[in-house]
Amino acid sequence: MAFTSLSDRLAGVFKKLRGKGKLSEADIKAAMREVRMALLEADVNYQVAKDFCAGVSQRAMGSEVMESLTPAQQVVKIVNEELTALMGGQEAARIHIKSKGPTILMLCGLQGNGKTTHAAKLGKYFLKQGHRPLLVACDIYRPAAIEQLQVVGRQAGVPVFTLAGEQPEEIARRAAAHARDHGNDIVLLDTAGRLHIDQELMDELGRIREAVAVDEVLLVVDAMAGQDAVNVAKTFHEAVGVDGIVLTKTDGDTRGGAALSVLAVTGKPIKFQGVGEKLDDLEVFHPGRMAGRILGMGDVLSLIEKAQTDLDEKKAEETAKRLRENRFDMNDMLDQFAQMKKMGGAAAMLSMFPGGNRIDPAQLDEKVFTHIEAIIYSMTPAEREKPSIINPKRKRRIAAGSGTSVEEVNRLLRQFEMLQKMMRQARKNPKAFSRRMGLGGLPM
Repeated sequence: MAFTSLSDRLAGVFKKLRGKGKLSEADIKAAMREVRMALLEADVNYQVAKDFCAGVSQRAMGSEVMESLTPAQQVVKIVNEELTALMGGQEAARIHIKSKGPTILMLCGLQGNGKTTHAAKLGKYFLKQGHRPLLVACDIYRPAAIEQLQVVGRQAGVPVFTLAGEQPEEIARRAAAHARDHGNDIVLLDTAGRLHIDQELMDELGRIREAVAVDEVLLVVDAMAGQDAVNVAKTFHEAVGVDGIVLTKTDGDTRGGAALSVLAVTGKPIKFQGVGEKLDDLEVFHPGRMAGRILGMGDVLSLIEKAQTDLDEKKAEETAKRLRENRFDMNDMLDQFAQMKKMGGAAAMLSMFPGGNRIDPAQLDEKVFTHIEAIIYSMTPAEREKPSIINPKRKRRIAAGSGTSVEEVNRLLRQFEMLQKMMRQARKNPKAFSRRMGLGGLPM
């Protein structure tokens, strides 16, 4: 995940500060040198890293930190605030949708950065928001570009406008007219890219802007390109004018330098980030939440939003009721695994919890859940509803049917028994159970 290496380095810096109690100017200077090195190793622009550390140092030298009883925590607070400001402030940069007529968004960028896929992702995102988006195939050069947009558009459930034998600016003009006639309130122009920036590409984008009233230009850049991504963003902004950035492949970039540098270098905010290969793997970029992830504070708000979007609320309520009434069975466990997969799996969920970034996702063996599912699917309906009837003969049959061992079947049954026991205790004495689980007396 993005920022893994930077998070680890910063955690080490702050651990040293917490071990010192009172801080001197020398302690803060030494810490800022380490922070600057960590930022540079994360592929953050040199000037951006230098200015960031200077700003943090200036604030950290004041009475806010030097006279505090918890100086290390104050430094972390300052770093959090400065990181948030560096990426655009607390509020996420939004797309401004017009109240009348279609809002036209033009996607541009280099070839291979994911424009076509992210056009479909944006289409699906806006569809979920209650809009009627239209994808427009303006890339007439790349082989199979139009077919690719049609495929991903169909998968996203968003219509695609194509026009054979015309230039991109004419396609865009006719698409805007089509959107007005058919009630599409958002038009997403998927433009051509190049392997490198050239004047011909810039001229074409300029002609499209002249042909239709483009409301926002979204530049699609690859997070894994690091500083090259920032340089591309700067060049596009100077040549065409960019209103926002869509940062792709943030799930594969452990450094995160592009996200920290792009606003400072271009003056334009990141509006969306691609976090996976699926069409649902697109998130609004929240600077404050991202700063929290970097500093190991988690991102519980995004986790809640993801749960509200992805989870079946009715099914969740039914599961909660069955848990309270001690009727939770193996079928319910299968449902929980399915819901977790919808949210990206255990590793994706864990990364949003405070401190979760310090756990290596590689240590979470997702295959364990696959084995458990195979074991449950090998049970009869009666066995799933009442696992207590599973005797040694049944265990051998289940193990053989699931390709696992009797030991794994036993382990799952023991874990299920423990869960049932915990729920019985919760029903008998909710407050005592909450204290025991470290929940501080939360209502059950």
